[in-house]
Amino acid sequence: MARLNSFEELECWQDARELTRKVYDLFKNDSFRKDYDLLSQIRRSAVSVMANIAEGFYRHIP
Repeated sequence: MARLNSFEELECWQDARELTRKVYDLFKNDSFRKDYDLLSQIRRSAVSVMANIAEGFYRHIP
């Protein structure tokens, strides 16, 4: 099994990055800008997925 050198190599992190990009693209629509709290929370949660994967990756490196 190949050793991963960075969390960016994880397929789940790459998928999370794609999800975040799609969320940001979706919420470029002006109708969502009216509810800034909802917009902010959804964006932060999408970014949080990526951050949690990265944190978990480095937590298990000896």
